[in-house]
Amino acid sequence: MHYNQKYFRTTLSACLFLAHFSAQANPIACFDTNMGNFCIELFETQTPVTTANFLSYINNGAYTHGIFHRSVPDFVVQGGGFQIVDSADGKSLNPVTVLPPIINEYKISNARGTVAMAKLGNNPNSATSQWFVNLADNNDPRNPQNLDIQNGGFTVFGRVLFDGMSVFDAIEKLPIRNLGGSLSATPLKDFDGTQASFNNLVQINHVAVTNTVGVFSEGILSFPVDIGTGTALAVSLRLIKDNPSIVFELDLTSVTSLASNPASIATFSSQNSQLHIPSVMINASTQINNVVMSLTNAESYQFTLLSFDQIN
Repeated sequence: MHYNQKYFRTTLSACLFLAHFSAQANPIACFDTNMGNFCIELFETQTPVTTANFLSYINNGAYTHGIFHRSVPDFVVQGGGFQIVDSADGKSLNPVTVLPPIINEYKISNARGTVAMAKLGNNPNSATSQWFVNLADNNDPRNPQNLDIQNGGFTVFGRVLFDGMSVFDAIEKLPIRNLGGSLSATPLKDFDGTQASFNNLVQINHVAVTNTVGVFSEGILSFPVDIGTGTALAVSLRLIKDNPSIVFELDLTSVTSLASNPASIATFSSQNSQLHIPSVMINASTQINNVVMSLTNAESYQFTLLSFDQIN
């Protein structure tokens, strides 16, 4: 198919808008819990300090066997503060050993499905291990719980992917009990209304981190790409057709330039009009490799899927 290569490159390069969410090769942390599985895309480029801090807690095991100790319906579900520990005397619920507080990196709004750091009141630079998922759009200026304007703004460092919000919606519906101290609003699973036990706590069994180039979630495929101009772009393609062929269309308003090229990046070849994405995560347990698409409509930037390799 013939098209104006200069026009294609110039239009892409001119559309350097701030993306709604990042579209670079971000780490993805997937959590296995007793309420189901969910994954979080970590916004490493926008919030490098916060992301590194979160990964440090994952890597040192602080979130494994952790619990969600706070649930406020229509507001947040919070974890990262406590961990179930086995010993010779049985189980105990211990505070997570915290690392030094980190600087505030508020840049992204606290919309539903985003993940942010908890911190002390009147101290923007006090976040350590605790984090929360926004159950609602906690960025409405009319809302007294607007987290974008409180305490320097609460740092959003990720978003829940795929159907992961169904896990938090289920946690939101659980009964809440005051177990004392910082456990004043603790959600309880399978609770019969009598004495709460460790089995009733919402627990994280395991956390795994995956590095992938692209993410396909809620009909949007996001990834960084080198189009041969020397500048890496973050882009999003929207699924517009899935039968008989799978067709995506570039969302021009999603395009933004990246300060540096990620270690792994998609490439577009103007010679054969093909887009190659090394890896794409499509759900909490499946990643595909070597995704190849062809530019089949240059005017509206539509790409048709040609092939991919499934790896798990």
